[in-house]
Amino acid sequence: MFADVVDLRDFYATRTGRVARRIVRDGLRAVWPDVRGQRVLGLGYATPFLTPFEGEAERVLSFMPAQQGVMRWPASGRNRATLVDEGALPLSDFSVDRVVLVHALETTENLREMLREVWRVLMGDGRVVVIVPNRRGLWSRFDSTPFGQGKPFSSSQLAALLREMSFMPMQTRRALFVPPTRSRTLLGAAPALERVGQRWMPHFGGVLMLEAGKQLYAVNQPKRAAEPVRQRVTVPVPGVAPPAAARRHSHANDA
Repeated sequence: MFADVVDLRDFYATRTGRVARRIVRDGLRAVWPDVRGQRVLGLGYATPFLTPFEGEAERVLSFMPAQQGVMRWPASGRNRATLVDEGALPLSDFSVDRVVLVHALETTENLREMLREVWRVLMGDGRVVVIVPNRRGLWSRFDSTPFGQGKPFSSSQLAALLREMSFMPMQTRRALFVPPTRSRTLLGAAPALERVGQRWMPHFGGVLMLEAGKQLYAVNQPKRAAEPVRQRVTVPVPGVAPPAAARRHSHANDA
């Protein structure tokens, strides 16, 4: 079951949520440092992480699943967020270059349908980043945050799922080594804890961020059987004179 959009908004308004947003957003930006001229789609509750792409990408959209609810985004200007059925995205095939999937995969009841739709709308050379709770991390053990909701994944489970759905895993990052706490001291030390965690405890980050490409398979068309050689046969019809060429051929045989 998806977390409610109001609960997600309220979490990212807290001190803990703001720290989590900054860390995860920085990790996402490290994966995609340049999206100029590209179309970016956030699916789930991705709006806290889409802001850096707004002034750079050709277009940035936010799709929020119906069971989660929707909230206007951005706060000012033209709204670019909409409510969708995650199993039937309102986009044509090969229509977006980048997809950010966050607060979605671990809670959806239509996991494979969602990934199938992401595959469909993604350009042939497009990329998706899937952000999910890490099974080994602390955040998946505390349901007081959105990363403690739904099913956490290990990196091998997530990679296997994406391969099954015709994606090609490319790189995996981990983030949120700071505990899910309200302590000002620990939250203030979050940048240092991220550096220590990345170096000494890389498998214990609170979230997994896996980038994958679209796997395209060549379709082997069955070979057509060779057509039999056809010979023209002249069949005489009573009362109808055969063509001149046929008469000459007949006279030659009689001779």
